[in-house]
Amino acid sequence: MWFARPMEMTGIISGLFAGIIIGLIARLLVPTMQSIGCIVTIIIGVLGAFLGLAAANTFGYGDSWLLVFITQIFIATILVAIVAALFRRSST
Repeated sequence: MWFARPMEMTGIISGLFAGIIIGLIARLLVPTMQSIGCIVTIIIGVLGAFLGLAAANTFGYGDSWLLVFITQIFIATILVAIVAALFRRSST
């Protein structure tokens, strides 16, 4: 399995960095104002990166970094929209 290998410290740091970038791009793509903070954006980015990589490997295009990146951003954008709607609903 692709996720059975232990992750090294450089992999964790690069995963967090990728999560920050993916979360920020996803946040820019959602057209409304989001009341979510930086930590939530990073968590959504990391989760979107992980789910996007899993989806790419599942559907067989995990070797194409561009398609993986687009999938990760797409999933993170959906997650940002969902979380922003939940935060908006809970604050009213």
